[in-house]
Amino acid sequence: MDNSIQILSEKVSLIASNKTWIDGLAIEQLEGTAELPNMVKVVGMPDLHPGKGYPIGAAYLSREIIYPALIGSDIGCGMGFWQTDISIAKLSIDKLTRQIGNIDQPDTRHKYNLGTIGGGNHFAELQKVSKIFNEQLFEHYQLDAKKLFLLVHSGSRGLGHAILQNQISRFGYQGLADESPEAHEYLVKHDNAVAFAMLNRQVIAERLLNNLNSHGRELLNVCHNFLQKVTLDHNDYWLHRKGASSALDELVIVPGSRGDYSYLVKPIQNEALLLSLAHGAGRKWRRADCKSKLDTRYTIAELKRTKLGSRVICEDSRLIFEEAPQAYKSIDSVIESMQQANIVTVIAQLTPILNYKTQGGH
Repeated sequence: MDNSIQILSEKVSLIASNKTWIDGLAIEQLEGTAELPNMVKVVGMPDLHPGKGYPIGAAYLSREIIYPALIGSDIGCGMGFWQTDISIAKLSIDKLTRQIGNIDQPDTRHKYNLGTIGGGNHFAELQKVSKIFNEQLFEHYQLDAKKLFLLVHSGSRGLGHAILQNQISRFGYQGLADESPEAHEYLVKHDNAVAFAMLNRQVIAERLLNNLNSHGRELLNVCHNFLQKVTLDHNDYWLHRKGASSALDELVIVPGSRGDYSYLVKPIQNEALLLSLAHGAGRKWRRADCKSKLDTRYTIAELKRTKLGSRVICEDSRLIFEEAPQAYKSIDSVIESMQQANIVTVIAQLTPILNYKTQGGH
């Protein structure tokens, strides 16, 4: 089951089946990152796609040097997942759309927009279970297929951005010796941003569930942009994840685009693949290309409906095009690649019901 693991060089591996679309530029960036000083190994996930200098959807292992630029500006970005008490029986999407309200304004006017989703590919989504693949694990985690689930994808908002901008203004994109005062200073800020991002997802969920007159049980709250110290083969390393979930987490949700499925999985740890998983579907199109590819084929109203019958709340015309399902890879090809690499056990497939991005208020 490991035919999706491609060894590109001594330092570079890629998880991708023959059905997985991978941009050649992303592989070039992955190979370039492997040449950074003290970089030991890099592994691209099946959602790998080009980023600003470094690819997104990858894990990077270094020795004695940390690279803040690899983590990027949205430190702590990740996924939170809640079992709600909203019954799917007699479900009205019209009613949910009215009830969900507007959470674009920050909670208690916090400086860094606590409790807000943000732009880009961030979202909150109500979902229902469409298929159970592992009944034993589904029951073990006391999941209820008769109730909706809430998925929140967001990060550290302005805080992470401020940390990276300060870092670049002082040191550029170079790495920092891990025992240096500058590295320690960054790591403290990094950990604060991770904590903020996790809290942000919890506050978003609380605000949305309150609007929906519902309650939720947190099933997971995990990051995919963060730095972690790990010990492999009795040696200490720094593991950077940029758009890669941790296989050390008990449960991980891997979302598709707003018009595709999400999958709840249990990670299987593999040190050779840097204890990491894909974090989502991964982009196919650059943001700048989306509007020209779509606006002659679809109206904005049409883009607020998906082929799976779900609705989209997005009062930002730019984002409605940039985040269209067509701009993303098929999530099924990503999941299949990870199954072939034997790094996940798939528990359940979830279908989107209502995707919230912005009401356009902030």
